[in-house]
Amino acid sequence: MNSSSRRRCGASRSRIRIWFSPDDFGLTAAAPPAGQRLRECAFQTRQAQLRPYVAPAALLFVTDPASAAPPPAFDLSPANAARIVAVTAAVLAAAVLITIVAGRRLVRPLTRLTEAAAHTGGFPVVAVDRRDEIGHLAAALNDLDARRIAVKRRRREMVGDVAHELRTPLTNIRSWLEAAQDGLALIDRTLVDLLLEEAVLLQRVIDDLRDLAAADAGDLRLHMVACDMHEVLRQVADSHRGTAAHAGVTLSLPDGPPAYVAADPDRLRQIIGNLVSNAIRHTPPGGVVTLRPVPHGAEVADTGTGIAPKDLPRVFDRFWRADASRSRTTGGSGLGLAIARKLAQAHAGDLRVSSTPGAGAVFTLTLPPTDGSRRMLVAPAERPTNHRGRNKQAP
Repeated sequence: MNSSSRRRCGASRSRIRIWFSPDDFGLTAAAPPAGQRLRECAFQTRQAQLRPYVAPAALLFVTDPASAAPPPAFDLSPANAARIVAVTAAVLAAAVLITIVAGRRLVRPLTRLTEAAAHTGGFPVVAVDRRDEIGHLAAALNDLDARRIAVKRRRREMVGDVAHELRTPLTNIRSWLEAAQDGLALIDRTLVDLLLEEAVLLQRVIDDLRDLAAADAGDLRLHMVACDMHEVLRQVADSHRGTAAHAGVTLSLPDGPPAYVAADPDRLRQIIGNLVSNAIRHTPPGGVVTLRPVPHGAEVADTGTGIAPKDLPRVFDRFWRADASRSRTTGGSGLGLAIARKLAQAHAGDLRVSSTPGAGAVFTLTLPPTDGSRRMLVAPAERPTNHRGRNKQAP
């Protein structure tokens, strides 16, 4: 502290040490009585020393309500205004052009698909030249068109087959009745048996078509119980022994323990009966048809002519016969195997076939297993059944 500062602060000429504290920017004096006065004097002296190096205070006016004025507006020159208008018009024109081009590119294939469907009444084959959603739509329509054509072809074939199957017995019945009416045929036991056989065949075709329609619509009612497969095979074999003996075919059923499956007893006999009837028709005299239980199902094997590999995929088609001439030398309506597979699938099971030409065929039926409880078995007399003509005259 210099002499002027000591005189202003009233300090003596003795040496006094003063420390500035960084905490409160205050001072600490060695002599307590003069500490407060020395601190104030030192602070004023420090301000006087630093004042030449401090910028003067500035006044900042935020607003003045008395003299407030609206902000100035943009004042564009004619050239700038014309330039802005031209740029805006160019941007709008480019946006409209891009929208039109993109829209036509997206709408053109849809329009082509719509015109094709409207002009032909269906979905013809459309060239798929895109990999986006429209290309997927075109591929889906092509697949739909292929399925539509296949369904239409199968419907025509089925209508023709049904007409053929119904026309044959009706023609026979009408011919014999007209002959009897004209006195050309005697109404005797032989004629009555012949007419009854044709009527049974006609009823069997109608029943088969009804079963197929119910299976296709999901309206087939099943009474699922625990069935002894070995007993069902025995019942079917007994009902077909007469037909097998007339054809010179031997029915074989090996002995074995009970094998329970979950099935409708009537429908199960219908499945096995169709398989046995088909095996007897395609087995030459002296052949053998074997019925045997397998785990969760049964097998019907024959020693007949077998099935060609190219015909195996069509075995379960409706009205399909290996004989392309559609002759009735082997009998049957062509619906037995189709019904058998539909009934197996209705049981949540399946029906498969394997064959070697000249060595016979093996049909394997698989069904859901049960716990083998005999208490689940329902006797046939507990609910109405009608087996007449179904197993004995299986298609």
